[in-house]
Amino acid sequence: MNWEMISAIGQMLGALGVIISIAYLAAQIRNQNKENQRAAMNVLTTHWSDLNRTLVENPEMAVLWIRALRSFDDLDAASKLRFGAHLGRFLRFADNLYLNVLDGTLDQRLWRGYERTIADTVAYPGFQTWWATRKHWHTDEFCALIDRHIQTAKPRIYDGYNLP
Repeated sequence: MNWEMISAIGQMLGALGVIISIAYLAAQIRNQNKENQRAAMNVLTTHWSDLNRTLVENPEMAVLWIRALRSFDDLDAASKLRFGAHLGRFLRFADNLYLNVLDGTLDQRLWRGYERTIADTVAYPGFQTWWATRKHWHTDEFCALIDRHIQTAKPRIYDGYNLP
């Protein structure tokens, strides 16, 4: 065996080592990206739950929510403001989620659950009254989504909820 052959074998082993290192690095990056996406989805789910906690922990707000969805115009000024502020937070968060879906950051499977909740909410006339004067606060993409849901949705999720 001569020195040229030993050098060629060494170069081949070195190239193989580089290929293995690149493959390992790619796998690590892929795993890190998946873990980052899972962490982001957990944070989003926590924020969504925190936002809905207002309705769970505050019976007065829960009653206001149902009354307002049925008829925004029948509310007094303070109730309109409270409902509008809560709905504004709800939709700002949903707008952000939707943009994350569009750019591929948020898993479509998780988004579908949020979207169904949104669709059930936008079906009500009180929401639609509120939305007509405030939709300009949101991204064009989100407005188009909400408007599509308004055209096809039927209010039924809160049917049978009798208020005191």
